[in-house]
Amino acid sequence: MPHIMTAAQRNAGPRGVKALILGPAGIGKTSLLRTLDPATTLFVDLEAGDLAVQDVAADTMRPKTWDECRDLAAFLGGPNPALSPEQPYGSAHYDRVCQAMDAPDALERYQTYFVDSITVAARLCFRWSSQQAEAFSEKTGKPDIRGAYGLHAREMIAWLTQLQHARTKHVVFVGILEPVSDEFHRSTWQPQIEGAKTGRELPGIVDQIITMQFVRFEEGTDPVRALICRQPNPFSYPAKDRSGRLELYESPHLGELIAKITAPARAPLAA
Repeated sequence: MPHIMTAAQRNAGPRGVKALILGPAGIGKTSLLRTLDPATTLFVDLEAGDLAVQDVAADTMRPKTWDECRDLAAFLGGPNPALSPEQPYGSAHYDRVCQAMDAPDALERYQTYFVDSITVAARLCFRWSSQQAEAFSEKTGKPDIRGAYGLHAREMIAWLTQLQHARTKHVVFVGILEPVSDEFHRSTWQPQIEGAKTGRELPGIVDQIITMQFVRFEEGTDPVRALICRQPNPFSYPAKDRSGRLELYESPHLGELIAKITAPARAPLAA
């Protein structure tokens, strides 16, 4: 049975930030890696597009398949006691990954996992899902797209939730932001993620959703890169600040942003 934790114990415990940074292609999302301490950051390079940060001395992992992505999440998040041992992210899965890594304490030095990108992770997940038995009709053997997307959604949500369990670590996902028009030609900005269910549930999983975009603050001046962190905002960009500590606009510096979110809470005023 879980024990009762006092407010002081809860506030004293270390906690990590789980953030999704969205922006159009070419805005410089990957370059945000430069604003983190390379000695304590693990770069999870799914994009294989590290040209902009090739001189950053951060350790790197490059998963190329969905199985490798799941193994990495098991390693980063630890075993989930709510699952049976043989399920993905269960204790047996975690033990197998640790044995393959040959270094169960290898992650102790890292405080931040920078995952570039959730867009590519979703593509790998859907590719894997579309090859599983659930993605084919039992009667005809033909591909069943609804079955593939259903499996894909469950896999992506389980993967994101597993990374959320790395409670003491900061996990930063980056992803592509794109304009999407409906049947009435109304345009909205949405993350480029395979599968509508994952996109809908993502805001409930991560702590922060931040849009990186060019903003012109004064007429006649050049636009500058900024992080849009809250709703509502003038552009209707995706944004969410669970911490309640961020301004509408913040500078594009992840180290400073994380420090602001995780700063010790102020003691309550005496009555």
